[in-house]
Amino acid sequence: MKKNGGILGIIGGSGLYEMDGLTGLREERADTPFGKPSDNLIFGKLNGKKLVFLPRHGKGHKILPSEINYAANIYALKAAGAEKIISLSAVGSLKKNIKPGDMVVVDQFFDFTKNRKSTFFGNGLVAHVSMAEPVCPHLREIIINSCRELDISHHKTGSYFCMEGPQFSTKAESFFYKNNAFDVIGMTNATEAKFAREAELCYATIAMATDYDCWHEEEADVNADMILKILAGNAEKAKSIIKKAIEKIDFSEKGCGENKCGCAFSLQKAVVTAKKDVPAETLNRLSIFNLYGR
Repeated sequence: MKKNGGILGIIGGSGLYEMDGLTGLREERADTPFGKPSDNLIFGKLNGKKLVFLPRHGKGHKILPSEINYAANIYALKAAGAEKIISLSAVGSLKKNIKPGDMVVVDQFFDFTKNRKSTFFGNGLVAHVSMAEPVCPHLREIIINSCRELDISHHKTGSYFCMEGPQFSTKAESFFYKNNAFDVIGMTNATEAKFAREAELCYATIAMATDYDCWHEEEADVNADMILKILAGNAEKAKSIIKKAIEKIDFSEKGCGENKCGCAFSLQKAVVTAKKDVPAETLNRLSIFNLYGR
């Protein structure tokens, strides 16, 4: 795939690219040094700006959260020219004021996954990127303003508890998460955020609340049917937010501009291993990253 800057990457459900005004749709198979991504990439244009969509769980929702090849997904989007990623994800609410149908513009993650790789590095190359602020502040601001202008119920901040899954929480677990001040719970986005930061991509999550997990005594326990019903309405809101946000996104500077975020420079002081000590195979696998070029 040829690098062509100025593209907004969208990760979410397989129907997100079915929106009014999206033109020039084409599908492209992607292969990466880390294996195959969840599905083919879908390219299009909206208001003159380029987008590339990737269904996180594959078309037909066939891939478990722990089975997702996060490395391949993020690598494929970067190789396709994406510089920023908006990730949309269904979550359970851990707060009464976050109602099903609300959008939460996440600003923090707590990664409680156990069985998945969450780094591009290793195999003779060590790097430690900062995750203190795990999402792009400027991209978050654009999403928040878009929700406000569209009058979509949203929350400007939120901590996302990322569990392994695929089972939903027990009540004991759900109360534990709630009592530790987390806001929403999901199974995917903390891992995505780590790979996006290592790939020097601006990344932001729109967490779409579908249920109250199982802590809320006055609500039915969460099940897949319940989530799918709420998701249908959330998908339309998500499309509206994407259309509004892309009007505001500027691709004229690297990342969002060094004064607005540091996402595009996250590897600058992260790589520990000297280039001469890194195996050639590892360097080749990560050749699209600017590891030693600055």
